[in-house]
Amino acid sequence: MRYRRSIFCSVTLFGLLAGIVSAQETPNLDSLRLGSRYLRWAPANGDAPAAAAPTPLASTSPVPPTVESATTQGMSLADWETLAEQNNPTLAQAAARIQAARADYVQAGLYPNPRVGYQATEIGDEGQAGQQGAFIGQEVVTNGKLRRNRELAAQVVRQLECAWASQHGRVVSDVRHAFYDVLVAQRTLELTDQLVRIGQEGVRAADGLLKAKEVSRVDVLQAKIEADSAQILAQKARNRYSAAWRNLAVVAGLPNTPPASLSGDLQDGLSLLTWDEALGRVLSESPVAAEAQNGIAKAQAALARECAQQVPNIDLQAGLQYDNASRDTIAGIQVGMPVPLFNRNQGNIRRAQAELATARAEVRRVDLDLQQRLAVAFEQYQNARCQVEKFAGDILPNAQTSLDLVAAGYRQGEFNYVTLLTAQRTFFQVNLAYVEAIRDLRSATIAIEGNLLSDSLQQR
Repeated sequence: MRYRRSIFCSVTLFGLLAGIVSAQETPNLDSLRLGSRYLRWAPANGDAPAAAAPTPLASTSPVPPTVESATTQGMSLADWETLAEQNNPTLAQAAARIQAARADYVQAGLYPNPRVGYQATEIGDEGQAGQQGAFIGQEVVTNGKLRRNRELAAQVVRQLECAWASQHGRVVSDVRHAFYDVLVAQRTLELTDQLVRIGQEGVRAADGLLKAKEVSRVDVLQAKIEADSAQILAQKARNRYSAAWRNLAVVAGLPNTPPASLSGDLQDGLSLLTWDEALGRVLSESPVAAEAQNGIAKAQAALARECAQQVPNIDLQAGLQYDNASRDTIAGIQVGMPVPLFNRNQGNIRRAQAELATARAEVRRVDLDLQQRLAVAFEQYQNARCQVEKFAGDILPNAQTSLDLVAAGYRQGEFNYVTLLTAQRTFFQVNLAYVEAIRDLRSATIAIEGNLLSDSLQQR
């Protein structure tokens, strides 16, 4: 009868221990919803956050271009952006960091494992085996520490999501810069090839006029100098095209892609920007600013966790033993906790408070940095826009009119062939300058519309 009472008492103690543990506050994963402006995710199956983006990491090998019309019509900007999203290694790195943070989120909310073991006391008393039995123990986490841990881990995931969005923006901006650089190089190569042809025709015309004694040797030498200068420009244009193509292929993560024609227009999608619109867009849409804002929430979650650490956890232990001397079954229970007499986690709390102040100052610093960089980019945009409008409105029409007049005069015998070649050369040089102005305008526009993100392959 006494043995049965002991068994009942032990079972009751174990049930009490289990009830205390199960009554502790644990994270409700189904009710937790995490998200940001750029990526949305929520815990899946009550386990870990599951994001709709970024892309899975199962395949990180380069994906070759698959556009069927690449050899005939050329690959478009959208094609290259897709390839970069699939093959740029920095996006895979950013996605892997998010996966690691989600794993930390899961780990941070797991309850401590129970302890089980064997215990024996009074061994050898009166020649007996003493009291033999087993025990089970559990650390009871108090004051919602696990919930605080997961709240902090959730903020880390959010911040890494913003970092992924920033990196995605850098990759897209770099692809756009590189894509239009190739288009500019293609157009420059076409224009310089025509300049070379005009220069060669000018040399032949000057030689013929020299034989007819209509021009001097100086005119022939001048024609050869200009022809050689056109050759240098053409070679530089070819080198520039090769470099621009290599840069585009590298940014897309496909460095061995051979050069091919691109489908696009230098002036497609150029929008008219104002300072107020550009500033509002950068400050409201920049993932860098969102990452800094999330840093405040992360620091607040860290401070709340450190404050929760002031309340110590409780250690529970229950045991059951058989006394060989008295033939009784004995149950025991222990409850203990540290006394926060000296260590009240005050150092960690002060550190968390300082980090919160740093995070708040970081938001202000990022805003000012964005405004400073935008001021430089917007100046470049305004200068390039003024140049393009001047070229399109006045310089190009005047160059075209001048060429038409000289061509008409040449047909009527008013101008010689060298004068016609000079007018043609001037027309193409003006076009080259116009293409460079468009390139500067496109570069500044991409920088502003891309929230000033660039240098995607730089280590961070």
